[in-house]
Amino acid sequence: MKYSTLPNTNTKVSKICLGTMTWGNQNTEAEGHAQMDMAFENGVNFFDTAELYPVPATAETQGRTSEIIGSWFKKTGNRDKVILASKIAGPGDYTAHIRTTGFSADSIREAVDKELKRLQTDYIDLYQLHWPERSTNTFGERDYTHNPDDEWKDNFNDILKTLDTIIKQGKIRYIGLSNEKAWGMMRYLEESKQNNLPRPITIQNAYSLLNRIFEGDAAEISIRENMGLLAYSPMGNGVLSGKYIKGTAADNARLKLFPRFARFSSNQSTEATKKYLKIAEDNNITLAQMSLAFVTQQPFVTSNIIGATSLEQLKENIDSINISLSEEILKQINAVHTVIPNPAP
Repeated sequence: MKYSTLPNTNTKVSKICLGTMTWGNQNTEAEGHAQMDMAFENGVNFFDTAELYPVPATAETQGRTSEIIGSWFKKTGNRDKVILASKIAGPGDYTAHIRTTGFSADSIREAVDKELKRLQTDYIDLYQLHWPERSTNTFGERDYTHNPDDEWKDNFNDILKTLDTIIKQGKIRYIGLSNEKAWGMMRYLEESKQNNLPRPITIQNAYSLLNRIFEGDAAEISIRENMGLLAYSPMGNGVLSGKYIKGTAADNARLKLFPRFARFSSNQSTEATKKYLKIAEDNNITLAQMSLAFVTQQPFVTSNIIGATSLEQLKENIDSINISLSEEILKQINAVHTVIPNPAP
């Protein structure tokens, strides 16, 4: 395994982070435990969850993923050996079954306390805001269109003050953002700097061969301001394994079970994936490992969040850490990106 340091800390995390959002829906508790066992044995010390998980989000399953992690901590005693990340759900119809009060002080306090109970721990290493409260372009929206009816109030300062109090209580160590845009990144950094409040050290956004939008303004902020990217969906919901193109996807594959998750399944995404598959095959590596290696070796990436529904997939994904893409392969990848840029925003 290879390791990096969470920005502005002395905390070392594996360059591969174990994503968990299938546990409690596609995966059982026993399967989740087996994945944690395998990841931990292979040097992965960084796990990511959220109060929302598993996905698809429902009131019946909400929080189950974190409960599975908590029972593994209790069984193994490995809590102090793992860097644990979680997230508070943002507002919206999608999460109305959790709460409808956004990132108010009471909401954040409630979310942290409930998550600690589910995880059977007294602290979370990295606590992230799952998506912005304001109306902006996230989750598949390519461009920002201003909504003059957005009733959102600029409350960056209030949020950071609440998180500061919780940090001082010892319940969380560091804070991060997720699904945030360049303006939001800089506003949080400015508020932190001007008022001596906690500084977001990471941002968890989608990043893959099919979605390189982060390479715009966000990548410059990430590097110049030292806010590391935790890249999610590096496999594009499994599309970048090539299994859907090859027709080898199992019946329990994510997009077969949940076809509405079509972010990475447009005609343009399919065409780009075919071209990436040929590059991988021409260079005697799997498309999955090429896709993951591409993400991991980017200079702004602190850790690459992988997800799997089987131990075989998990092992292949973890082993991608040993792949280093040559300049020639990167040149071929960029040639495809030039012709079909960001087909899955």
